[in-house]
Amino acid sequence: MRESKIEKDVSDYGRKHGWLVYKFTSPGNRGVPDKMFIRRDIVFFIEFKATGKVPTKLQQLVASRIRAEGVDVYTVDSILCGRNIIDSYVL
Repeated sequence: MRESKIEKDVSDYGRKHGWLVYKFTSPGNRGVPDKMFIRRDIVFFIEFKATGKVPTKLQQLVASRIRAEGVDVYTVDSILCGRNIIDSYVL
């Protein structure tokens, strides 16, 4: 499945369940995750990939740096995986 389809569906699902969903860009900083999800005091990021694809080495490095600051970063290559991550945050 294409990355754009997965990203759209998971983002729409998050919004439907009360999450603020933002396209995350950081000019001058390549490798940042695609989307930021915010709800109450929870923030996490998702890097979307086409089914079966994996993050680049730079994306993996950036995700590791974000995780080292105590923030969750996920790689999602299916709609079900993305929805399950959102559902795992019971509020």
